[in-house]
Amino acid sequence: MDIAIDLGSDRTRVFIEGKGKVLDEASVITFDVDSEQIYAVGDEAYNMIGKTPYGIKAVHPLDGGVIAQSQLVEDMVQILLKEVCSVKVVMPRVVTTVPCDVTEVEKRAVVNAVSAFGVRKVYLIENPKAAALGCGIDIKSPHGTLVADIGSGTADIAVISLGGMAVSKTYKQAGAAMDDEIVKYIRKHYNLIIGTNMAESCKKAIGCVKVPDEEKFFRVKGRDAVSGLPRFVDVKSSEIKEAVEEIAMGIVRAIKDIIEETPPELLSDIYTDGIILTGGLAKLGGFAKLISEQTKLRVRVHKYASDCVIMGCGKAISLIGEADKQQVNGVSPLLSAY
Repeated sequence: MDIAIDLGSDRTRVFIEGKGKVLDEASVITFDVDSEQIYAVGDEAYNMIGKTPYGIKAVHPLDGGVIAQSQLVEDMVQILLKEVCSVKVVMPRVVTTVPCDVTEVEKRAVVNAVSAFGVRKVYLIENPKAAALGCGIDIKSPHGTLVADIGSGTADIAVISLGGMAVSKTYKQAGAAMDDEIVKYIRKHYNLIIGTNMAESCKKAIGCVKVPDEEKFFRVKGRDAVSGLPRFVDVKSSEIKEAVEEIAMGIVRAIKDIIEETPPELLSDIYTDGIILTGGLAKLGGFAKLISEQTKLRVRVHKYASDCVIMGCGKAISLIGEADKQQVNGVSPLLSAY
């Protein structure tokens, strides 16, 4: 039995061969600062962010798509995998994802975190390749496909052909950076201090990058910066647009940069097929329309945008045999094996 893991900055997902997606939890861990005892992981730990007593911390150990605190990630992965692998799986092989512009040190950190569970071999695959596989695209064909996987920590954009990436780029500001901008915006305009979880809820409820036909409202609650007392304000979707617009335009510029660097033959395929958007942020209100207007290309958002990477990772399990033999038509879609 082989396993696929999508270690995201916001969510960690696990796919087991023959069972499908078995786990989808927040990439958060709660621990004691002094004794390093772990109290909770996943969604349970996510609900503790900003609510922990003195001496206990709830943190995202992955930041910008890469591992920021390796020991915590190892502990988190072990606990989450024990939940879904009731009987200790005998040395499984694991496929896991990494961003496009990943360094050798960052790759090794991912491999070490996953290896702590006791695995036979770890194979790495870049996010856009996994997302393309999850969308049902034949990535080994000599046909150019532009995939933008926009998550919480990074936006990974790549043109895929013959199992490899012709051009690729990782833009290190995405969903989490938008949450931070919302926190700053509310503080600046309303003198109200809110947490990142509240900002994320606000973004999911009324977040958009195009002015909507009908204004939506969301009640944010926090602490008054002047009096220090609890207070709430009702914010409009047009205000959230103002807060997140700059980051959205940064992602659009990154996509345009990739298009400019793409060889003409591949560009003709992309002109025919358009751009495929995956990742949690792909469904942000008006984002696909904004990208379409800026690039003059058709943009498609996958129905299950958030799950494309883990489903593609699951499909990549079948490529392990080819990667081991090193005989593939073109380049092996799996990056490397450890």
